[in-house]
Amino acid sequence: MTVSVVIATRDRAALLDGALASLRAQRTAPLELIVVDNGSHDATPAVAERHRATRLYVAEPNRGKARNAGIAHARGDLVAFVDDDVVVPPHFVAAHVDAHRGDGVARAVSGPIVNVPSPEIRPLPTKANASRAFFVTCNVSIQARALHAVGGFDEAFDLYGWEDTELGVRLRRAGVRRRFAWDAYLWHVKPPTPESIEDALRKALEKARMAARFVRKYDSPRVRLATGAYALNLLRARILAPPAAQPLLAGLATSPRVASPVAMLARAALLDSAYTEELARALGDARAATSRS
Repeated sequence: MTVSVVIATRDRAALLDGALASLRAQRTAPLELIVVDNGSHDATPAVAERHRATRLYVAEPNRGKARNAGIAHARGDLVAFVDDDVVVPPHFVAAHVDAHRGDGVARAVSGPIVNVPSPEIRPLPTKANASRAFFVTCNVSIQARALHAVGGFDEAFDLYGWEDTELGVRLRRAGVRRRFAWDAYLWHVKPPTPESIEDALRKALEKARMAARFVRKYDSPRVRLATGAYALNLLRARILAPPAAQPLLAGLATSPRVASPVAMLARAALLDSAYTEELARALGDARAATSRS
């Protein structure tokens, strides 16, 4: 059973280097490494070449479009997706392959994602790392034929968020089953220093817009619960962190004079407020457009 590993990346050459090095150390062969460069301006091309990975270039910053390019190029029976900021153990690909053996049923196989502050810290997974997510591109593998059958990622999800969850909905409807393989774990490098508040807010707004698009495509209780697009949650956010409080929360989240626990709580409240406010606005725009048509 041959495997193609697809990594979509942008301007994270140092992290990508570690991910590819760990993939090259796999005990399973043959293994095809595909790096989809989603508009990088750093040393990503050189890193891909050094690790003998195929590099595809997709200039438009669209993660679904980038991964579709990887799917189109892949020659493996299985296509595995990992992020560019992971390190995998030597048996990682073999564990995914083993989880696909047996009854011939199409499966989306995922494994534990263990968040670590640096690549050198590599604890074994615990029960806390269990997940019921159906399709998360940080750590998932699936038969190539199943991906082609549903058309891959929906490239209309052109901002941050939900493109893998949406693909999971279509795969599930097509009869693909889920399997969680404890041996197929990886380490996800999450440095203790968080991303800037500006970047986090941008992602929160983009994720809210894509959540509204997700709801418009599949307006079901399950999707509304997953995205937070239900009345009780939107009301909760407006009461606990109203839009008018966002400047205050931003000040608390970024002030060096504020204790770290308070700053973290303020940051979380700010992002929650921004997400739910934008989600409500986007859903309102969608309802208005529907009523006019």
